[in-house]
Amino acid sequence: MDIFKPSEAMERLPEQFFAKLTKRVIQLKKEGRDIINLGQGNPDRPTPESIVHKLEEAAKKPANHGYINFRGLPEFKQAAADYYRREHQVELDPEKEIAVLFGAKAGLVEISQCFLNPGDTVLLPDPGYPDYMSGTALSAARNVFMPLREENGFRPDYSKLDKESLKAARLMFLNYPNNPTAGIATPAFFEDTVKVARENGIGVVHDFAYGAIGYDGEKPVSYLETEGAKDVGVEIFTLSKSYNMAGWRVGFAAGNEKVIEQINKLQDHMYVSLFGAVQEAAAEALSGDQSEVRELVAMYERRRDVFIRTLASFGYPAVLPKGTFFCWVPVPDGFTSEGFSEYAIEQAGVVTAPGNGFGSEGEGYVRVGLLADKEVLREAAERLGRLYARLKP
Repeated sequence: MDIFKPSEAMERLPEQFFAKLTKRVIQLKKEGRDIINLGQGNPDRPTPESIVHKLEEAAKKPANHGYINFRGLPEFKQAAADYYRREHQVELDPEKEIAVLFGAKAGLVEISQCFLNPGDTVLLPDPGYPDYMSGTALSAARNVFMPLREENGFRPDYSKLDKESLKAARLMFLNYPNNPTAGIATPAFFEDTVKVARENGIGVVHDFAYGAIGYDGEKPVSYLETEGAKDVGVEIFTLSKSYNMAGWRVGFAAGNEKVIEQINKLQDHMYVSLFGAVQEAAAEALSGDQSEVRELVAMYERRRDVFIRTLASFGYPAVLPKGTFFCWVPVPDGFTSEGFSEYAIEQAGVVTAPGNGFGSEGEGYVRVGLLADKEVLREAAERLGRLYARLKP
């Protein structure tokens, strides 16, 4: 008799895609291989000093050493509301329309627990961030995938989705700027999204993880900028990417107050409170000098240009990223995503993330993270470019 037989919910969980990739890289390094790892999405720059100093200062406060407000410090929620007013001209009630999250990933998983019952339909992007499916698996929901294709700017075409699935859907997950395709949303697309959501009674969950990272002078569009967006959805914001705070595990949800209340209710049962010093530091990040964010984006744009131009010098075509810190690179003819990713490791020592790990529509691409210095990225692009030139008929 197996006393500790996992629950059905645990059995439904998919294999953690990035954990598998991490194990592969660790093994290669143990073997002494000359590896350039561009397969993950972990920012490579440190957290700005002003944020670190705020944490140090706040950590010394006795008030932060015990249990604090279950639903977050008012200062952090106010800073989040001020950020949206300043950056996106969106008004938010800090108490009713913002929920503090223990990392955006936690919120993206939790929201499925809040609103999906077994058998409910949920619309997911394909390709998309794999952890959306972690939440839907725990809820035993039915996933319906929305193809993201290059000819449509890597945005779903709602007119081509199955009408019955649209009518049945309880939630829709979106993510722009997009991981893994680096596609961007437009105001017209979000207007269409709100219209479709209203007509079909769908709750929209927009993952705005890369909300500060847009290129060529274009600022990414927030879903909440759209008229009526709060009526039918929320946006999930993380400090991981914009402020290099991936290890801090802090973010927030913003938007529809009924959704915010359910997230808060679930977290009341799951957690006590996020360490107050982390919340104070997050408030400093959102309300302090934003020049380091702008410098970070400019750095990623320079890296993007070096990588894409170097590939192009070998005749290797790639999609020019409009946002995020990823490149979505087509694989050479005759290869699958996994096949080319493995070939690139073995023949060039470059680790990429196979596109099919993000969904069936990711087949034919690999994702490359711009998370190394320019010269390292140039070297990686040269290695891949030489492979491509060698494989051309």
